[in-house]
Amino acid sequence: MSEQIQQELDVDRFTLGLVGPEQEWAGTVADGGTVRTHTPPACWGPMITPEFRGGHEVTRPIRVENAEPGDALVVQIKDVEVTSVATSTGSMAEREDAFGSDPFVDHRCPECGTEWPDSVVEGTGEDAIRCADCGANASSFGFEFGYTVAFDEDRSVGLTVGPDGAADLAERADEAMALPDNSRQHPILLYKPDEIPGTLGHLRPFIGNIGTTPSVEFPDSHNAGDFGQFLIGADHDWGLADEAALDARTDGHLDSNDVRPGATLICPVEIDGAGLYVGDLHANQGDGELSLHTTDVSGRTELEVSVIKDLDIDGPLLLPNESDLPDIAKPYTDAEREAGEALAADHHVDDVVDAAPLQIIGSGATINDATENAFARAGTLFDMSEGEVRARCTFTGGVEIARLPGVVQLSMLAPMSLLEERGLADTVREQYNL
Repeated sequence: MSEQIQQELDVDRFTLGLVGPEQEWAGTVADGGTVRTHTPPACWGPMITPEFRGGHEVTRPIRVENAEPGDALVVQIKDVEVTSVATSTGSMAEREDAFGSDPFVDHRCPECGTEWPDSVVEGTGEDAIRCADCGANASSFGFEFGYTVAFDEDRSVGLTVGPDGAADLAERADEAMALPDNSRQHPILLYKPDEIPGTLGHLRPFIGNIGTTPSVEFPDSHNAGDFGQFLIGADHDWGLADEAALDARTDGHLDSNDVRPGATLICPVEIDGAGLYVGDLHANQGDGELSLHTTDVSGRTELEVSVIKDLDIDGPLLLPNESDLPDIAKPYTDAEREAGEALAADHHVDDVVDAAPLQIIGSGATINDATENAFARAGTLFDMSEGEVRARCTFTGGVEIARLPGVVQLSMLAPMSLLEERGLADTVREQYNL
């Protein structure tokens, strides 16, 4: 890796589904610099490509100047541009003879037994991905219920297509998915699913997997408390002994549809240089990602990165667009502040506490576990009891589901004095023009 620090860094090379300190660096960007990425789809493409060790195809890690363990990395999302003109998605069916412990990780040919076999494409349909050694169908996944979506020119809407449209897109799958030159996945359009034709959907692109490199290697799709459960006791190289071993995660796999242009993500730094990675762009997604998969696309991002020293968090914080916040977690208006001051005078309250929005990400095996994780992270961040966290989030925030089974966003209006103490106040003020 070149040690040259670049004010602007373009990244277009990817891993085979792993994030960890041993991955080859993409380059070094300045503290305060700009990162631009061009990424292929995640989920379905890597899922059906047996060479991958994880369910996504994300960028190689990006070194950030000045970032050291115990710091935090601020990532301002300036732009997300969809370059695919179509995609296929839906709910999945596993081919149990094509993997060992985990269909996303330890692929093997169901006939010759080769692990992570090289593969070739023969025709279209769910049997198109073939083992290069023996010719067997080598993919771990098919569709339980699937559909193909074509996008309009400005990527504002998508329309599901029928058998003829899906077959046409399958014949030109690489072009329609707009796979970057260095991508190594097979395009999911090859499968040509054609359910629910004629359904029109709103598009709102966001980044599904973005974060910092954990101190131990994880499959990229499993760098979260819910998908990471599949690693516990698994009989492959990334198996974990117990739940405690999963604490090394950095929760980059968020699938929060609020991680979109205008939002700011604050990530823990666990290795020298932070190791920012980006991928899994989605054209749209309802809260919860209820099929476990959504409209995976190729696309470009523009990000501005900076370092907060000594913040020492163990999971991400999110400052979404104000419009994406729960109503009661939005910044106070001048009129609301004036009303609060009047109430204080009437009811013998010395001060109206100045506060601003913050979301704490939590993840776990279930939504309840993820919420408990967010409570614990918030309590550690602000030195609050769980009772106080619950109270503040009930009165001035709430919990939202990013992904089932277990990623949540816990919102609160956090006292500005605590944000000042933790070094977050300037970032929050900039986000919300306070």
